[in-house]
Amino acid sequence: QVQLVDSGGGLVQAGGSLGLSCAASARTFSSYSMGWFRQAPGKEREFVAGISWSGGGTYYADSVKGRFRISRDNAVNMVYLQMNSLKPEDTAVYYCAARTLKSSIGGVYTRASHYDYWGQGTQVTVSS
Repeated sequence: QVQLVDSGGGLVQAGGSLGLSCAASARTFSSYSMGWFRQAPGKEREFVAGISWSGGGTYYADSVKGRFRISRDNAVNMVYLQMNSLKPEDTAVYYCAARTLKSSIGGVYTRASHYDYWGQGTQVTVSS
């Protein structure tokens, strides 16, 4: 069983920055590929960013590339999403996700079905 706790959401003006955190309770966290997804009202959950278990591989949705940065610290079981130059269309509930199934060293996964544990979500609202 893996528990993920998302935090760091809030209200920010367009052009501002926010940093999200995800704390994982798992002894084998360092072997999990991790991802961030988001879901806006009336829309499907969409991939935002992913990072391999080693941290050496990352991948971003085109909509956030160059503005968001995913990182992880396996020593403290944390994954982060730094969001810069935020836009109103970034408004959504953001979820971190863990893939506990075996992954390649540089494996990054972009589909929700690739992940088997999810955080509770944290609201990000960007005002225009």
